Amino acid sequence: MIDRIDRNKLLIGAYNLSECARTEAHVRDIKKCGVDMIVCLRTPLKETLDLFQKYGLGSIASGIVPGWWGGDGERAGKLGEINPTGKYVEAAAKFIDHPAIWMIDIGDEPSALDFDRYGEVVQIMRGLFPNQLPYLNLYPNYASVAENSDSQTLNQLGTVNYEEHIKEYVEKVPLPYISYDFYVYPMGDAGPAMMYDNFRIVADACRNTGRDFWFIPQCNGRNEGDLTTVNQMLFQAYCALAYGAVVINWACWSPGWWCNNILDAQGNRSVQYDKLRVVNEELHRFGERYMDFRNVNTHLIGFDSLPSVKDHPSLRVKKALDCGFVRGLRAEGASLAVGEMVDRSDPSRHALLIANVTDYMDSAPAKHTVRFRSLSDDVRILYGAKAGTISVSPVPDSNGLREYSFELDNCGGALVEIK
Repeated sequence: MIDRIDRNKLLIGAYNLSECARTEAHVRDIKKCGVDMIVCLRTPLKETLDLFQKYGLGSIASGIVPGWWGGDGERAGKLGEINPTGKYVEAAAKFIDHPAIWMIDIGDEPSALDFDRYGEVVQIMRGLFPNQLPYLNLYPNYASVAENSDSQTLNQLGTVNYEEHIKEYVEKVPLPYISYDFYVYPMGDAGPAMMYDNFRIVADACRNTGRDFWFIPQCNGRNEGDLTTVNQMLFQAYCALAYGAVVINWACWSPGWWCNNILDAQGNRSVQYDKLRVVNEELHRFGERYMDFRNVNTHLIGFDSLPSVKDHPSLRVKKALDCGFVRGLRAEGASLAVGEMVDRSDPSRHALLIANVTDYMDSAPAKHTVRFRSLSDDVRILYGAKAGTISVSPVPDSNGLREYSFELDNCGGALVEIK
């Protein structure tokens, strides 16, 4: 089996491509915007796939095999009945392969009551489609859970809590990643705490099982007046990277749900196009260096102005970070999400992905100074493709520690390598 998707690269995708937006000019715009793949490309024609191949793009194709969406949970546990094995075999007999089909969509947001069947479906798919990984996306933690109540007849997760939902997925579904969506901006003040807790649960499961972490943030808005800003997109992306994400799939390119997607219904660029291009360029600039490391832990620092996060029991917010190779990492008056990483080939080399998440609403963005101490005299910082300015005390203190500091934009991220 040869998987076409490159799991050694930081990949950026986007959901949906309307039929009116499949000309060469449209495909060229996808490439220019820094998108590597289109997710849920429905029943693509060869002409579209040839264009994708020409511009080095991939697709997660929908409509190849029977679809599935968990919805409100009404069909939970019925996947095997509704989509029997014969339907997948019939689909494979009609399938015409193409190098631009990297993965095949097999469903979205299933209940845990269907995880046993999805384990079977994955095995079936691997035999029928040897060049493509199956694609399956999960609910976020704000989906409804089962209750011990006679009055509740529907639930989405099919488990008593979200941690159990993810636990059952990794036990029963043999896919090398966990993918889920979380849209923080319609959620108000409760959103960040739920978002970080969702990150925590999925990131821990990925670390413990060697899976990749895939995340779906929003570049669109729930209402007509909701125009997600560059900083709001960066906030979501850098948070995900701080928890070890290796794939970012934006919702949405062409209209799929909500408003102000990258293209409008006629296939024209919206004002969101240039915003997303700026964000994707920044992410790609240091993606290669980021992917040299693997995430081993994530720390939340500060959050004095956001008690919903600071006081959330599972998040264990700290005033400063001490993790062996750095001491006392903090930013006065700021909130930081810090991904602790080690080199994939040399575990003696360390790095931190530091995201300034102070003003996630981007209401009054400001720079903050990040400070930490280290025994190392070889510390480098990378913002995108540029080596940032980092200050260091000329003489170590009595414990051999040097103090380092640098400025970080609100909703910005930096990769700090420490040798």
